Amino acid sequence: MQSSLVAPFERDSQREGDELRRYGAAIVAAVLSLALRQLLIPLLGTSNPYHTVWLAVAFAAWYCGPGPAILTTLISALGVWYWFLPPVHSFRIQDSKTDIPGMLGFLILSGVIIVLGEGHRRSLAKSKAAEEELRQLQRDLERKVEERTADLHTANESLRELSGRLQQMRDEERRRIARELHDGLGQLLAALTMNLAIVQAQTNKLDSAGARAISENASIINQISSEIRTLSHLLHPPLLDVAGLASALRWYVDGFSERSKIEVQLDIPQEFGRLSDEMEIAIFRMVQECLTNIHRHSGGTAAVIRVREEDHRLVVEVQDQGKGIPAEKQVELNSSGRTGVGFRGMRERLRQLGGTLEIRSDGTGTAVSAILPLDLAASQTAADH
Repeated sequence: MQSSLVAPFERDSQREGDELRRYGAAIVAAVLSLALRQLLIPLLGTSNPYHTVWLAVAFAAWYCGPGPAILTTLISALGVWYWFLPPVHSFRIQDSKTDIPGMLGFLILSGVIIVLGEGHRRSLAKSKAAEEELRQLQRDLERKVEERTADLHTANESLRELSGRLQQMRDEERRRIARELHDGLGQLLAALTMNLAIVQAQTNKLDSAGARAISENASIINQISSEIRTLSHLLHPPLLDVAGLASALRWYVDGFSERSKIEVQLDIPQEFGRLSDEMEIAIFRMVQECLTNIHRHSGGTAAVIRVREEDHRLVVEVQDQGKGIPAEKQVELNSSGRTGVGFRGMRERLRQLGGTLEIRSDGTGTAVSAILPLDLAASQTAADH
């Protein structure tokens, strides 16, 4: 409340101070112009004494306002009358036919200068007001852009959190489905196998067609069991939870090489320790996605997976010897715009862990590298497992 009362008082004081400065400048300009005219008497004589006072009037009209300019005009007129019109040092008029028209001409022309000066000042004030309005609009626009940017950043963070949560839910769902396939269907198929074994023991009581059918059914059930076990492990390998990333990668690489006929070399330290659950599943899914892409698109027959630690970072590189990725596709994959679902999922997983994904490719093959920070929590997870 007190500040709201003080502010108008300060503005009034500032306005009064500005008014005094303008009038003071107008008086000083008039006095200086008269003094300058006095100094020029040896050169110009006393005829036409208005040479310098025009400058004072123009200055006051342009920069001080109409009131100070009128005051300058009056002071100048009185000064010329007293000091330069004969008889000097007197307000009597000796030559009325010359001095009075000259004085009137000075006053009229000064009035014209004051009007022109006020027009200039108002135009300048309008221009400054327009500039200030533009600056205010720019500030408002910048503020709104900052607000929208902050809102967009918040929305992006929310989307990233949602994406991370969905990724986690998907991993949990894969783990649950894998467990149900292994523990549910696996147990049912095991029971069915045992029942068939009992029937197979009595095939001597069946004809040849029935015995052959029983044998084929047993083979089919064994194949189904193998497929379900493989599918369950691909959804979520139990070795990842039990033995860690190194064992899960060795199991997956061996199975992939056998199925795809692509020779894959896994280079991982023998004593590779445990990482956090999130980091292990992220690296496993990254390797899984890369090997799938190699099988589908590279046309190569060999690949190398390297896992190493350097400078408190974990580097995972999957490199093939295929035909490479076209340049325009590389630009798309390395940008944050539209990319394939697999690469987008890899980037998002790694980003949530503070990591990055790099893709390099030429005519001799493609290398996909994941770089993840190794903090103390991740390096000490072995003890927690």
